[in-house]
Order: sequence, then structure tokens, then C-alpha cells
Amino acid sequence: MADLFSTDDNQGGRPIGQPLADRLRPQKLADVVGQEHLTGEGGALTRMGRSGTLGSMIFWGPPGTGKTTVARLLAGDTGLAFEQISAIFSGVADLKKVFETARLRRSQGRQTLLFVDEIHRFNRAQQDSFLPVMEDGTVILVGATTENPSFELNAALLSRARVLTFHPLDGDSIERLLARAEAAEGRPLPLDEEARAVLLRMADGDGRAALTLAEEIWRAAAGDEIFDAEGIQRIVQRRAPVYDKGQDGHYNLISALHKSVRGSDPDAALYYLARMLDAGEDPLYLGRRLVRMASEDIGLADPQALAITLAAKDAYDYLGSPEGELALAEACVYLATAPKSNGVYVAYKAAMRAAKENGSLLPPKHILNAPTKLMKSEGYGTGYEYDHDAPDAFSGQDYFPEALGRQKFYDPPDRGFEREIRKRLDYWQKLRTERQSRR
Repeated sequence: MADLFSTDDNQGGRPIGQPLADRLRPQKLADVVGQEHLTGEGGALTRMGRSGTLGSMIFWGPPGTGKTTVARLLAGDTGLAFEQISAIFSGVADLKKVFETARLRRSQGRQTLLFVDEIHRFNRAQQDSFLPVMEDGTVILVGATTENPSFELNAALLSRARVLTFHPLDGDSIERLLARAEAAEGRPLPLDEEARAVLLRMADGDGRAALTLAEEIWRAAAGDEIFDAEGIQRIVQRRAPVYDKGQDGHYNLISALHKSVRGSDPDAALYYLARMLDAGEDPLYLGRRLVRMASEDIGLADPQALAITLAAKDAYDYLGSPEGELALAEACVYLATAPKSNGVYVAYKAAMRAAKENGSLLPPKHILNAPTKLMKSEGYGTGYEYDHDAPDAFSGQDYFPEALGRQKFYDPPDRGFEREIRKRLDYWQKLRTERQSRR
């Protein structure tokens, strides 16, 4: 009589309910798809596996790219005991237990590969606790992170571990996974050609997601039903874009948006704006960033840019979503097509540097007010020329502190409205030279 609590089904003795992605987990490094630079012939991890020795490593890459699987396979290839913990569910007490087990195992002649998922979620002190056991060889640490290790991991930890980058899976790699899934299931996916292409896009470079979506499609199909592009989106709804508003996805896309605007590419700028809005970014955050771009990258080459971005931010604040997004798109295109200048930005940075480096220098006394007799007796206000009374409303006086001397911070490029500004500055410099020579 069959055990009512058996964990096996009738399909080759596999556990009941085992997900497709788990069933298709590669059994050797060569089976890992999409990471040929690491696991292919001559790849860094392939060479390590052949050598039989490993050093500590950090696997950096998006979800569903094989980080956990590769760590397991490396442990098997090198004869190491495999221990896995997650920084989400583990604390200091859990780490101590793992370290003690690893020490005992080492005393018996076997080393431990400790795989730490989401290692960036450990705080600085917890990350430091790995250092002694890495240095004395108690564990070979393999940490997995979806976030930039340079920002999220301690320098001391990074100095002891090699960072290996895992790439999102491309379309060909996901196609290979789907082919394996179809072979394992003994049936093709019930999708027409266009729907299959939609599935590849929905996977968004995540192999696990692709197999999960495939499993959902098989469950949903009735008889000989074949789904088209609209049908697949209705069945699986829609997988949210890979984007974390507080982490790398956020910073990567805002950087791409900013540089597309700076590079005068309105199409790319609109694309990244849409990507962020689609992923749920706060539109007012994007409005603020557009205002910054207007000041930093367009500046006085087109002074209207700042007014337009401020108006777009206010328009979104007034209209809300979805109508308000159009104002942000309008401002985005305006900035991308406007003449570019960082003249004021560079000038401000230079002026700030001079202010910090030269301390609290007193302005020249002739431009200081003298509300008391003492200040008048000290020469405050003496010799000041009221510019409106001078020819061309320009006296040509010196305004910098005497100890600093005349400085030139703002040098407008010859483009956009700054072309006119440059003419004015050149004219005033000519007048200044003439009038100072008469004094």
C-alpha cells in the first residue's frame, strides 16, 4: 500500500510539486546557459573547477542567472561541503553555528564552501565576521548579490574575494532553457511564434522567471489551445520590470536618462523616462531630476529650459497621473533637443572651490556699507561708484577681495543664448580695461 505521505509523484520519483526551474537545474557547469564567459570552455569558473581549488568569490548579477546553481556545482567539482544561508533570514547566531560546523568539518579533513545569498543585506559588522574564517581557511565564501558590491560590501571583504559578474540571459539562452523544458515535459509550449517572442521579453533576462512563466502557460492551456501574443499576456498577466527604486536598477536608469538628455538623443531619453515610469518611479522625482538637468546641462545656453521643467513638474503636481506624465515627456524632449552648456555648472564649482580654499577674505572696502562713524573712518564705502550713474551703467570697479585678485570662473561657450552673453562679457571686459587704465 502506498504511503499517504510520500513525497514522490508518479513521474520518475520526483517530489510532488517540484517547480520546473528546480527540476531543470543544471548538473554540471557546462549546462549553465548565458554565462559562457564564466562556465564555458576556458571560462574562469571552469578553470577553477578543473584545478580542484577555489578562492572566495562574490557573484554579482540579476536574479535568475544561475548564481546559486554555479556555487553548488563548484562545491561538487572540488569536493567541498556545501552550506547555504540567506542574509535575509540569518543573523549572528546562525553565522556562529555555520562557522563552528565548518571548523569541525575542517578538523576532519574537509573544507566548506559557504554560499551566502543576498550577502549585501548583512550589515557592516556582520560582513566583518566573515573575515577571520576566510583568512584561516575555515570556509571558502561565495556571496551572491544583485547589488553593486562596490557600494554594498565592505572594502575588507572585497579585498579577500574575487568579484565575478553574471549577465542577464539573452534571448538565445532563454530559448535553450525553453527547449530543455519542452524536452522534459514531452510537449511543446502552446504558443504561436509571436507569443513565444513575447514570453522571451517577459522573462527579462531571468532564466527562473522564463521557466516559471512556461509552467503557468502549460497549466492554463486547455486541450489543443494555442495562445497568441494577446492571450499569453492575459494568462500570465505581466511580470513587473526588474527595477528597485532604491538600488542599482534605479541608479542605472536615471543615469541613462540623464546621459541621453546630455547627449541630445530625445528618443533614448523618452525610452528611459518611460522605463522608469512603467516601473513605478515617483513622477515628481523624475520632475526634480529634469529640473537638475536643465540647470546642469543646458544652463544659460537656453534659459527657457529651467522654466519649462519647473512648469512640467507643476503640471504633473496639478494634473496627477496619467495626464501629468505627458508634461514630463514634453520637458524631457525639450531638454534633449536644447543647446547644451555646463558653463554655469563649471563656474559654480570653481567659485565654490575658491571660496573654500581662500577662507574668510574681506570684500574690498569700497563696496561695503558704512552704517557707523567708526566704519566710515576705516574707509568702508569710500570710493564706491554707483553703476547706474556711470556711462553704459558700468563703472568697471573691482569686486573681488584684494588678497584674492580678479578671478574668471564663468567662460560661456559660443552656443545658444550664451553666445549673446559672451558678447556682453567681452564688451564689459573692454570697458573695464579702459576705465581702470584711466584711474
